[in-house]
Amino acid sequence: MITIPHKAKQFSVFIIKLLILTGAFYFIYDQLANNDKLDWVKFHSLLYDNQSVSGTLFLLSFSFANRYLEILKWQNLVSLIKPISLCESTKQVLGALTAGIFTPNGLGEYAGKALYFDKKKTKKIIFLNLICNGIQMVLTVVFGTIGLLILGYWKWGLAIIGLSILFILFSFLFKNIKIKGYSIEKLIYKINEIPKRIHTKNNLLALCRYLVFSHQYYFLFLAFDVDLPYLTMMATIATVYFLASSLPSFQFLDFAVKGSVAVFFFGELGVNEWIVVFISTLMWFLNVVLPVVIGSYYVLKFKPKWE
Repeated sequence: MITIPHKAKQFSVFIIKLLILTGAFYFIYDQLANNDKLDWVKFHSLLYDNQSVSGTLFLLSFSFANRYLEILKWQNLVSLIKPISLCESTKQVLGALTAGIFTPNGLGEYAGKALYFDKKKTKKIIFLNLICNGIQMVLTVVFGTIGLLILGYWKWGLAIIGLSILFILFSFLFKNIKIKGYSIEKLIYKINEIPKRIHTKNNLLALCRYLVFSHQYYFLFLAFDVDLPYLTMMATIATVYFLASSLPSFQFLDFAVKGSVAVFFFGELGVNEWIVVFISTLMWFLNVVLPVVIGSYYVLKFKPKWE
């Protein structure tokens, strides 16, 4: 067996880090600079007309709370393997977010978190990350379906409820069928192995995170003088978030996907298309770009287990 010198390994890790950061920031720049849906003159004008130090800090507090709750979720779940500090959880969450920004549906995030643990624990980490993201998706589907029904899209809402019931029945009837050694029954068993207190805390934090994210969206619309009833606004936000999250995309395209869906639904309510695009862009910037900038520091500081 050929042994790779330690210095060569260090250089390889440095190159990988550099490629991750270069790719992340290139994709962010490319979307901001070359997106033909963004009129930067109008964008600057809207921001200038609605600028407020207290308002900016208020909206930034939602972005902080959004990621903080995600960090608490991960700290809670990973305690099944070993207790980690809030600082360590922050490093893992933001570092993995940066690594996964240009992978489909943030799949790179799973590998990113696994790198902080021994290889023999990789499957467990991926499973815990699936639980972490899974409950968030369940809430998105539930609130999104309620949103569709409130807005009067009964056929869509009932179709989703019907598909969900069929999925549950299918899972129950075919739970013993194995695919490459895995089955639904085994998955349920693994989920039930997690202590109830861990699940309860994870679900509560996920609910809080959903409410924080959706209300940040809501307050941004208020900041741009969009006057709609609270229930209508929240139902539309829930619908947009659900349908956009259901589409395969990359983290760096997140605002484009959500923006396109939002333009349709808010357009039906008479909201100006430019305002919808700008708010979707701001949400992406506040909740993806800023955490990625911080996460890039953790990527650079990352050291493999063999170092």
